[in-house]
Amino acid sequence: MLWKALRRFGRKLVRRRSLELGMAESRLARCLNTLDLVALGVGSTLGAGVYVLAGEVAKDKAGPSIVICFLVAALSSVLAGLCYAEFGARVPRSGSAYLYSYVTVGELWAFTTGWNLILSYVIGTASVARAWSSAFDNLIGNHISQALQGSISLNVPHILAEYPDFFALGLVLLLTALLALGASESALVTKVFTAVNLLVLGFVIVSGFIKGDLHNWKLTEKDYELAMAGVNDTSSLGPLGSGGFVPFGLQGLLRGAATCFYAFVGFDCIATTGEEAQNPQRSIPMGIVVSLFVCFLAYFGVSSALTLMMPYYQLQPESPLPEAFLHVGWAPARYVVAVGSLCALSTSLLGSMFPMPRVIYAMAEDGLLFRVLAQIHSDTHTPIVATVVSGVIAALMAFLFELTDLVDLMSIGTLLAYSLVSICVLILRYQPDPEMKNEEDDLELQEETPPEAEKLTIQGLFCPRNSIPSPLSGQVVYVCSSLLALLVSVLCLVLAQWSVPLLSGELVWIAVVVVLLTLITGITGVIWRQPQSSTPLHFKVPALPLLPLLSIFVNIYLMMQMTAGTWARFGVWMLIGFVIYFGYGIRHSLEEVKGGQPPLKSRAPTIGLDLSRSCTPSI
Repeated sequence: MLWKALRRFGRKLVRRRSLELGMAESRLARCLNTLDLVALGVGSTLGAGVYVLAGEVAKDKAGPSIVICFLVAALSSVLAGLCYAEFGARVPRSGSAYLYSYVTVGELWAFTTGWNLILSYVIGTASVARAWSSAFDNLIGNHISQALQGSISLNVPHILAEYPDFFALGLVLLLTALLALGASESALVTKVFTAVNLLVLGFVIVSGFIKGDLHNWKLTEKDYELAMAGVNDTSSLGPLGSGGFVPFGLQGLLRGAATCFYAFVGFDCIATTGEEAQNPQRSIPMGIVVSLFVCFLAYFGVSSALTLMMPYYQLQPESPLPEAFLHVGWAPARYVVAVGSLCALSTSLLGSMFPMPRVIYAMAEDGLLFRVLAQIHSDTHTPIVATVVSGVIAALMAFLFELTDLVDLMSIGTLLAYSLVSICVLILRYQPDPEMKNEEDDLELQEETPPEAEKLTIQGLFCPRNSIPSPLSGQVVYVCSSLLALLVSVLCLVLAQWSVPLLSGELVWIAVVVVLLTLITGITGVIWRQPQSSTPLHFKVPALPLLPLLSIFVNIYLMMQMTAGTWARFGVWMLIGFVIYFGYGIRHSLEEVKGGQPPLKSRAPTIGLDLSRSCTPSI
């Protein structure tokens, strides 16, 4: 009796959401075109970091080779972006990584993903709002912060901020009202700010190439000594390293690439527009790929211009571009940079706030969060309750809390979502087509004797008999992908936490890594030999299973770099989430409601209709 109860409970945790074929009707307004999605992705990804990050990384991590850092980071981000693009073409619904996990790996993982995405978006919104407030305050001479610190000071270090940020509070509430008006209005504002930001970045890049000097990519010790002699405060100079284009060697280049990776986080907000895009199966993949390419060009161009205008060891990490323009004699250009920085912060803020209510709405509609959060406004067709609730919470966090220690939690949530989407693409590509399953089920109803079940053999793992996916081959890939995720996690943990004994050549750790790599290679080979689904899609990830595997490795390795304190905060957040899930979600889930209904004996075929009036097969 106890065993049966445990089995029932276990099945609830891994039950997957079933999706009807084609593009279902949406309660949200389908009003976003491909340009809207590109603007949303670029605005969310190309935040104020482009004005600051290049100086920080170039000064003491990479030097002029920061351009290679951004190239490596962009290629790593594209791995996750391609996986999101395939799912956008395959599952055109709201929910992003939450929904993708739900249809592939089950309810518990889906809730975990969605819950962490909510945390990432809330912290992202609050931290960007405070950054906007701080940037504006700097422009007017820090009058706001000085007045508030003198009159209203909050003396709770590491928890509450130094002073309540009324400006950030009002900004978040204002944008919450804008989001409640409708997706098209939000998209219009995003396009305007993104266009201004790109114009400013274009000005920076062209200026850098005009006023830059290639000698700054070939600096020597003599140049460094001259720089030291020419400044009063030598502490402002960064290290020279070995000089040249790669002054800090391969290790510095990889450290810089790991930092630059986070500059490309944000494109996943496009995946939450599945029920608001006019043609999501085409627009979402195109929007993700184009926005990542535009962001790479911007980061590459700005970092090139910056390191050409000024020696990397003289850069000021807090304000590299204004200092660089001052160095070349174009001091007034700092006002142009300030305008671009505020526009970038504005689009980044909208990019954090836009997907947040969509994920909450998707989870509430599925019954995993409180159903009241799934209410749609009848006029604006926006998730009004989810928008207001998430906006108020983010506004209060920006108003009161110290967010420095919480920013790394954003990274864990985002990297976990990236990893799960990559695993889901790997699993779903090798599953039987829904159409084939329907036909097989109909044949089973007509036949008097069921067909003989497939048997798993060692030969069948590497040389399967079928050229199309079967339930057995799909199950093999499911199990192998789970083992692959576990082994890659262990490998990343070893590489991140025991890198010193590995580099010093300790045989035990080298043997552990070799064994893990051997197992990963063998399991990857088994997956590679299984037949893939032939369902035509607008976009498919190439080179399976290699590209998703590389994406999983990069994301988990970066997660393993987080501190113990960050993981402890992550555990607290997950504990709160599991209280909600096991107390409410598991009992009110739509899949739980469907499970209590008698199954239909016959199935009606579902025809997928594309809103662009072109017939596109989809699942």
